[in-house]
Amino acid sequence: MERALTMIAALPPVVVLILVFALPALESSTLLGLVVPGETAVLVGGVVAHGGGLPLWAVIVTATIGACLGDQAGYLLGRRYGPQVVARAPAVARRHLDLDRARRLVARRGATAVLIGRWVAVLRTVVPIIAGASGMRRAAFGWANLAGGLVWATGVALLGYLGAASLRYLERELGIGTHVLLAVVLVGVLVAAWRHRARQRH
Repeated sequence: MERALTMIAALPPVVVLILVFALPALESSTLLGLVVPGETAVLVGGVVAHGGGLPLWAVIVTATIGACLGDQAGYLLGRRYGPQVVARAPAVARRHLDLDRARRLVARRGATAVLIGRWVAVLRTVVPIIAGASGMRRAAFGWANLAGGLVWATGVALLGYLGAASLRYLERELGIGTHVLLAVVLVGVLVAAWRHRARQRH
């Protein structure tokens, strides 16, 4: 695990920052978030910051700008073209969408839905589009978008930063090796997949 973290931290800082900006920016504006969640790059940015390759504040600021610009683009697309934007998405992407849930959330919560949706990958991708299509006021969406993007970027970057520190501590101080950590992660993924299938059956 130490070796993997070292490899991540060795990435050129410019490349990391580009990814930290680009993936959140493309989530809603291109529906890329259905395939590659934006927090992936922000987590990596937090890991790199812990290794000293980048200032943590630079990761947070870059991720916030990318997230806010991407959601703003999604909002404008929804305002201009409506739900047809989502309808034209590839079939593989549409299978992951929960448009009814997103519509209900926006209708019930308004701008608060932008804050809530920011923390769920699928909702984060489509809520800005639904908000634009539903006619939410630009000012209300803008403030919610900025606040949600800042809190999300800070939280995810800190998670990567502190997670890197925790993994190094576990491996160094407690003697927990890479294989044990990978086994724990694998079990967690299998349990999550089983629960997801169980919910679908119900």
